[in-house]
Amino acid sequence: MASLPYADVDSTQRAIAGQAEGFGRFAVGGLHGPLVTVTTLSDDGPGSLRDACRNPGPGWIVFKVSGTIRLSTYLSVGSHKTIDGRGERVKLTGKGLRLKECENVIVCNMEFEGGRGHDVDGIQVKPNSKHIWIDRCSFKDYDDGLIDITRGSTDITVSRCYFTQHDKTMLIGADPTHVGDRCIRVTIHHCFFDGTRQRQPRLRFGKVHLYNNYTRNWDIYAVCASVEAQIYSQCNIYEAGKKKKTFEFYTEKAGDREEASSGVIRSEGDLFLNGAQSCLLATSGGEGSVFHPSEYYKTWTMEAPSDSLKQVLQVCTGWQPVPRLLDHHK
Repeated sequence: MASLPYADVDSTQRAIAGQAEGFGRFAVGGLHGPLVTVTTLSDDGPGSLRDACRNPGPGWIVFKVSGTIRLSTYLSVGSHKTIDGRGERVKLTGKGLRLKECENVIVCNMEFEGGRGHDVDGIQVKPNSKHIWIDRCSFKDYDDGLIDITRGSTDITVSRCYFTQHDKTMLIGADPTHVGDRCIRVTIHHCFFDGTRQRQPRLRFGKVHLYNNYTRNWDIYAVCASVEAQIYSQCNIYEAGKKKKTFEFYTEKAGDREEASSGVIRSEGDLFLNGAQSCLLATSGGEGSVFHPSEYYKTWTMEAPSDSLKQVLQVCTGWQPVPRLLDHHK
């Protein structure tokens, strides 16, 4: 039977802090701050999520209300914050979250749907943010990306999230002139990409470790490596629909290089279903080798891809009906 990592993090409110796997493993969010309670679905004002996020200093934000918060502008999240949606069902719409020049942020068990406007993402991580964990969130139908990680943001984990009804799903590294994005490091694991068209993810420059994700029915490609990207795809399930190309390689010229290049993907233990192309015809087209995750972290919870894992990821990703937790923090 398939198992999921960090199964014990729902024992108490703050047990989740520091339990991310992968590059975002040091994210503790608002562990050392007070409990801050959201009591209204209003976009702003006392008791609102926006008001809780603007408070200086660390904070562990929880909800005593369920429903939809319609954001008129991006909601900026400062450093040392946890947005903890467990115990309620809260959906953000209209705009999304912006993690700008911040560190130590956890976003858990939230829904993002129907973001409208130019350059509107569900969660936008830029610039220069680090130690971020996005966990058990549901994303669909934004005008731009669902999660974008750009402009030198790094050490990020996206886990057990659900993505659907969208085109440009996850962009990591926005432009070949952004050579500072060579620092980007992202882990994506136990996520379910359900019919999203492309960018699961698309990467420039950085390093991405993908493991135990389930990606099905894409419409252009599943995963794309562009200029200098290094992607380690490990024990994922790729189930094709009409389009069979799993891995794509785009050639671009870095802003400080004379020659154009694509990226490199290493596929190890991946499962390819319904005619998904397993060959990496362009894997040698990119310059250099692919990093190994063990160079950066010692352990991660992974199993061989199977029908059992596929079934679990269909029900245990995205927002979950987790009961309200007790906070034992003193």
